[in-house]
Amino acid sequence: MYRLKKFAVVLLSMLVVVSLPSVLNAQDRAVVDAPDVQVVKHSWSKERVGWERDPFAGPIENFDEMRVRTRNEKRIMDAKRGSSGESSKAERDALTDQALISAIHKAPPARYGFSYKVSFQNSGGKEITAIDWDYVFYDLSNETELGRREFGSEQKIGPGKTKEVKFFIAAPPVRRISVQALDKNERAGLGERIELVRVEYADGTFWQRPQTAP
Repeated sequence: MYRLKKFAVVLLSMLVVVSLPSVLNAQDRAVVDAPDVQVVKHSWSKERVGWERDPFAGPIENFDEMRVRTRNEKRIMDAKRGSSGESSKAERDALTDQALISAIHKAPPARYGFSYKVSFQNSGGKEITAIDWDYVFYDLSNETELGRREFGSEQKIGPGKTKEVKFFIAAPPVRRISVQALDKNERAGLGERIELVRVEYADGTFWQRPQTAP
């Protein structure tokens, strides 16, 4: 009985040793050497958000505001038939009400979001199913990285095809870019590039960016 158990342990060990290279080879085959993806173009932009009405249109009066305005006009007309003091008081009350209504209609502070777009071209022979990529911003004068936005796109791109992916988020490219105002000089001295992180294919293979030493 002891010899039988010992033989079974040895046989199992041999099977593990034999099967291990096969598993490793399968893993090696799953990793491709090059991503076969070309970045055709990329861009980012700041877009104003939160508009609920036309900023150039006049104020829209609701029923309650119309009632307040009508009441004030009637009070002023009634006061003018009496003393000048009553007329002045009615006019002041009307101006106060109008100021409150104007405050309600006052537009909220401008808000901005940021759109990041990249067009990828599949230059290989296999269908792409997903791409992880970084939008990197750096100082043109010394190549120092200033900001990095990380994205993952589950997009099917056939061989030879090109597809644009787009993300709209609140985070600006770098800290110096305001999220409350628009500055035409924000891009001065700012370089940008796209870095591929991972590319997955329909056949189960993938490309992974090599890890850099810390």
